[in-house]
Amino acid sequence: MSVEDLTPESIGQATVERTDRSQFINKTYTHLLAAIFLFAGIEYALFQTPYAEQMALFMLEKSWLAVLGAFILASWIASHVAHRVESKGAQYTALVGFVLAEAVIFVPMFYIALAFDPTIISNAVMVTLGAFVVLTGVAMFTGRDFSFLRSFLMWGGVIALGTIVMGVLVGFHLGTYFSMAMIGFAGASILYDTSKILKTYPEDRYIAASLELFASIALMLWYVLRFFLSRE
Repeated sequence: MSVEDLTPESIGQATVERTDRSQFINKTYTHLLAAIFLFAGIEYALFQTPYAEQMALFMLEKSWLAVLGAFILASWIASHVAHRVESKGAQYTALVGFVLAEAVIFVPMFYIALAFDPTIISNAVMVTLGAFVVLTGVAMFTGRDFSFLRSFLMWGGVIALGTIVMGVLVGFHLGTYFSMAMIGFAGASILYDTSKILKTYPEDRYIAASLELFASIALMLWYVLRFFLSRE
């Protein structure tokens, strides 16, 4: 836009657009924070009861592939509702349902970590949140468009899922290097999600945006925990 094109109307429209995007970003990160607190609250409540141990032992004894399949299905439904359905009530239900599904699937991991060393969980949380802050800062302050990561995340996700399924079926151990690769994958996902939130995400879909970010953070936390446990 040249100087000649600047009019009170165009300046006002640009100001409105910046305000709308700022409000969208604020709502997204407010909902993300609420999702994180909800996740932590559910885990804390579960581990104050005997149900956490029962759930952990049940999932560890059963086919992990079945648990993974159920989680993927729940994630797909939650993401579909949050992105496609107009009802805000349905979108909130999808977000809460996804957080609950994540809380459930994390129970065995937290149970194992507590059995080894309770500080593993706090250390993993600190590393994950620290990485999230740094990556968010990179995306926000550089202003770079990370949409080019989309193909990498799509094909990387397919390869990772296939590797996990093969590991379960064949019985080979996915070692430390796989955890490190998945931590990097989650970091790329955070960059991609943040870039979309800053530039292209529909401004009425802040609930869906917070769900995507929460999923990326949870993925990183899972593999940071796994990495720490592999060193015990």
